Amino acid sequence: MTISSRHNPIVARYRAAAQGDTADRLLLDGAHLVADALAAGVRVREAAVTATADEDEELRGLVAALGRAHVEVVTVTTAVMDALSPVRSSSAIVALADRPASDGAAVYAGGAPLAVIAVDVQDPGNLGAIVRVAEAGGATGVVAAGACADPFGWKALRGSMGSALRLPIAIRSDIEEAVTAARRAGCRLVAATPRGGASPFDLELDRPTAILIGGEGRGLPRSIISTADARATIPMAPPVESLNAAVTAALLVYEARRQRAGQKPGPEP
Repeated sequence: MTISSRHNPIVARYRAAAQGDTADRLLLDGAHLVADALAAGVRVREAAVTATADEDEELRGLVAALGRAHVEVVTVTTAVMDALSPVRSSSAIVALADRPASDGAAVYAGGAPLAVIAVDVQDPGNLGAIVRVAEAGGATGVVAAGACADPFGWKALRGSMGSALRLPIAIRSDIEEAVTAARRAGCRLVAATPRGGASPFDLELDRPTAILIGGEGRGLPRSIISTADARATIPMAPPVESLNAAVTAALLVYEARRQRAGQKPGPEP
């Protein structure tokens, strides 16, 4: 049977998850995220596909994998899928899954943890991109602190391209609590500032480190910058004065990765 009514209860469940009204469920939009969730061991509770999904070999394989995981999959019309999916051009598959637990301990796992603490990053796409570069650069985890967007909201999940389903993430509404937890884990705090800091190439990032990244516009609070162990400023040619939060995080994480791999910078041109 194909669900054709937008008044079906399934629509309300998906819309609630998309709006962040469910504390224990997250919305997975698109085949990539659904497949990543299954691979990461995230519990997928239900899924919906369009009637045309059977024409796509990749989607057929994904639906079969969902079946093996005992996930109920329903078929919906294109109009209903438009109501289930929050993106402008709806996907052929969406799903609801259990929300991963906020795991502060795992963020600082290992002998030399490298954590990214995003402070007041309110754009979910930026926060998702920070999570993505953190995983790609070998960071041990991300903390979404203060007035951050929800790292498990659908926009942030799409921005992270599935990294949020694999990388340890902690959510801390209290910024000071997030900083204290990093210090308790033995991390040196490095605050990213648009000016006045040392070049990342001159900082020692091969020790346990927590990189603090501020939100759009205001950046990090002065109180946080003043208590950091070091300040890092990305060298920029004028007239550029600042970089996107995710770009800054990427440059710092990858410099830490380079140092931890024992690599030396190449000769200047």
